[in-house]
Amino acid sequence: MPNFDFSGYFQAFPFGLILFDFLFLLVAIPIEAYILNKRLKFDKKTSAFYAISMNVFSNVIGWIVLFLIEPTIFFSNYRLGLINFLLYNRVEDNIYGDIILAGFITFFGTLMVKFGLLRLLIIALSEPGELKAEAQPENSILLSRKTRRGNNKAFQNTSLLTTTLIANSLSYSAITLILVFRIFARTNNI
Repeated sequence: MPNFDFSGYFQAFPFGLILFDFLFLLVAIPIEAYILNKRLKFDKKTSAFYAISMNVFSNVIGWIVLFLIEPTIFFSNYRLGLINFLLYNRVEDNIYGDIILAGFITFFGTLMVKFGLLRLLIIALSEPGELKAEAQPENSILLSRKTRRGNNKAFQNTSLLTTTLIANSLSYSAITLILVFRIFARTNNI
C-alpha cells in the first residue's frame, strides 16, 4: 500500500474542534480557579481541583447532550449549519442568529451544570464532622439562632451561585474573545 493517502481520513477527523475545545478548557480552568479561590476562600489546590472537575464534567455532559439532541427533528433545521461551523469552521450567512441562540442556551445550561457539580463536589468532599446535625433548639433564643443559621446557609448557596455565575461569565467572555479573534484572523487571512 505505498500509494495509500491518509490525508482524506484526517480531513474528516475534527482536529481543529478538539484543539479548540482543549484551548477553551485551558482558558476557562485558570479563570474559574482564580474566582473560586478569591470569592469562596478555597486554597489554590482545592479551587484548581473544583475548576478542573466542573469544566471537564460539564464539557463531557455538553457533548453528550449535543449528540443526544442532534438526531432529533428539533435539531434538523440547524444541523448542517452548526456542524459546518463546529467541525469545519465554515459559517453560512443565515446561521449567525442560531449560533447566538445556541451560545445563550449553552451558557445557561453550563452555568446550571457547573453550579450543581460544585455543590455536589463540596458536599461529597467535605469532612464528615462538618455535616453533623445540630441539636434541636429548646427555647426561643436557640430557635432564633437556628433561624439565623438557616438564613446564613441560604446566603452561602446564593454566594455559591453568584460565584459560579461570575466564574462562568468571565471564562465565557475570554472564550468569546478568542472566537472573535479567530473569526477576525480568518477573514483577514492572518
